[in-house]
This record gives sequence, C-alpha cells and structure tokens, in this order.
Amino acid sequence: MSADGVIVDTLLWIEYFKGSAPYASAVEGLVLEERAVTTGLVLAELLQGVRSEREAQTIAEVFGGLPTLEITTEIWKAAGQRACALRRQGVTVPLTDVALSALASAHNLLLFSLGTHFERIPGVRLYQPTPSA
Repeated sequence: MSADGVIVDTLLWIEYFKGSAPYASAVEGLVLEERAVTTGLVLAELLQGVRSEREAQTIAEVFGGLPTLEITTEIWKAAGQRACALRRQGVTVPLTDVALSALASAHNLLLFSLGTHFERIPGVRLYQPTPSA
C-alpha cells in the first residue's frame, strides 16, 4: 500500500462500476497507482446492492486486488467517541462514515467521498482528485 493511500467511499465505487465520468476515472487512477485502500464495511455496502451474480463477481475481482484494512475494536471505539462528540455538537453522521473516518485517521489515509458527512468530522483529510486536462 502506498504511503499516500486513499480509502474510497462506497458511493464512489458505485460510480466506478457504473462507469460514470469523472468519478470512474478518478477511482481507476487510484487503483492503477496502487493508492486505493478498502475495508470490509465498504465491500459489504456494495454487495448489499448487487443485482446479479456477475456484479458480485466483478466487485470481488476488483476488491481482491486491493489492500484491505480491518476496523479493529480500537478503531470502533474511536468511531463511537467521534460520533458521541459530534452528536453533542448537534451533528449526526452515519456510523459507517464515522467508522471510515476513524479507520483513515488510524492509518493516516485520505478519504475520497461524494458525501458531505466527512466534511463535518474534525480531522478527516479528504482526497481531492486533480481535474483531467
């Protein structure tokens, strides 16, 4: 895994598999540069929405070649603490997004997402793709 790895959020993987420009090319670039990183949480979110065995197989093939990080008990604890702190500020963020943010922080990774939830989580470093020329 590259030192400047990027956790790609589920919504971007959906755009990648649909071939939606410009997101598909941005995700493909991260994969080819060996910067894309995943976790079981993202894989599970993708698999819950498959419509065919072929889609599931394509996802499994792509994800089989990616570095996969586990969300450990310590990372879940950090996610719960982050979610609690956010709620005390009146901010509710899906636990899945808080968990991904905690995973990224634990491994000093960037997050690539279409969702705005991550912008509300302190300390998250977001990946901003360079526009194609």
